[in-house]
Amino acid sequence: MSTAKRRLDALSQQLVEGIPDAGQFENIPKIRSVAGESTGPRVTGKVAIVTGANSAIGIGRATVHLLAANGARAVYICDWDSSNFETHKRELKSLYPDVEVQTVKLDVGDEEAVKAVCDDAIQRYGRLDVMFANAGVSGGRATFHDIDAKQYMNTMRVNSLGVFLCAKHGSIAMQKTSAEKKYSGGSIIGTASVAGLRSNAGATDYSASKASVVSLAQTMAYQLTGTGIRINAICPGIIETGMTKVMYDMARERGSEKKIGQLNPLRRGGVADEVARVALFLASDEASYVNGQAWAICGGLSAGHPFVPGKLG
Repeated sequence: MSTAKRRLDALSQQLVEGIPDAGQFENIPKIRSVAGESTGPRVTGKVAIVTGANSAIGIGRATVHLLAANGARAVYICDWDSSNFETHKRELKSLYPDVEVQTVKLDVGDEEAVKAVCDDAIQRYGRLDVMFANAGVSGGRATFHDIDAKQYMNTMRVNSLGVFLCAKHGSIAMQKTSAEKKYSGGSIIGTASVAGLRSNAGATDYSASKASVVSLAQTMAYQLTGTGIRINAICPGIIETGMTKVMYDMARERGSEKKIGQLNPLRRGGVADEVARVALFLASDEASYVNGQAWAICGGLSAGHPFVPGKLG
């Protein structure tokens, strides 16, 4: 099927039905909206896939919990490392017994494997609503002169190709409709980084891979025109996760933990839940008009240029 034909067959509810008239209060119109109530669960009935969700202190796990707490019908926990899968399942079952949890050992750089997870969601539930392409690696810890081609391409394979494949096959699945899901639509979220926005926040291979995630979100947003599928990138700053654990552990040993994040206006590092809250919003219909954006979650680091505190004239 041609891309143009697929778009015509996969129009969003808003393009087909419009945004409904909410009626009147006295002589003024009531507020029109796309999303449901903000005071209730944000993703009721939705099916979500989250990659990079194995780490005990990671953004993926924190997001899975928020999705489950906010009424998701089913959540897929995906990661190359499956060491915590069973623990995660038991915990989620104890907290959110109505949410179905699927665990999948997944290499996000393997196209057939990514496609299989998306196909499974369609076969089991008849829908896919959220794809959080969060899996990533830290890359090299040297200047670009000392990063060889193999290492560079491995970083790009996980951090960039992985998001590309999740977005590709996730968006195809999101265009599937059924009696329960009458219209095409969904939310794709890719984990980028402040390192993909500005220099000095990561090594060359890591920064390049994260910059590509921002570009993918911008480009794909237009290529998904009319489908009701939104795609955005989140750009965390210094967050305590499995990836940064070594740095945090070393700082605690030296008694210098409070120096982490000292260059951002909040003067601290962040925790996974602070990023997951933004991912939850983007996954929900409350973000119905947020598309093709790169959201920095960095305590303000990316808002300015580096400076020495107290030395600004």
